[in-house]
Amino acid sequence: MERSSTAVWRGAGKEGSGVVSTKSGAIKDHAYTASSRFVGEDGIPGTNPEELIAAAHASCYAMALAFMLTGAGHAPEELHTTAHAKLEKVGELWTVTGMRLVLVGKVPGMSPAAFAEAANKAKVECPISRLLSNVPMTLEAKLA
Repeated sequence: MERSSTAVWRGAGKEGSGVVSTKSGAIKDHAYTASSRFVGEDGIPGTNPEELIAAAHASCYAMALAFMLTGAGHAPEELHTTAHAKLEKVGELWTVTGMRLVLVGKVPGMSPAAFAEAANKAKVECPISRLLSNVPMTLEAKLA
């Protein structure tokens, strides 16, 4: 399986702007600028690559955990996952320096300890976590 997205950038770095689209159409010509990436308050609705990575990570992680829990006989009612991608300047280079996953799960009949164990296993095994394995990653998981 291979999935694709396209970005088109026009103009100089600081003054330019771009749009990003996914082949599926889930994101279509969504704007992004240097300001939306680094400041986010330019009045232009936009995204940035780190937000898109966080969306990919949150959705991948939630799905991986859902499969894992279901396979163990504990189908979740809801897994509310938020991923935070931290972007910082390291030396002269902007770098994603951390990923933080925050999970609240509704999983009937599951103990907090078993939930924490499954949540941590999914953090290591989801494909996007593995892609980001060189980035420090934390998880805050609790049952609702």
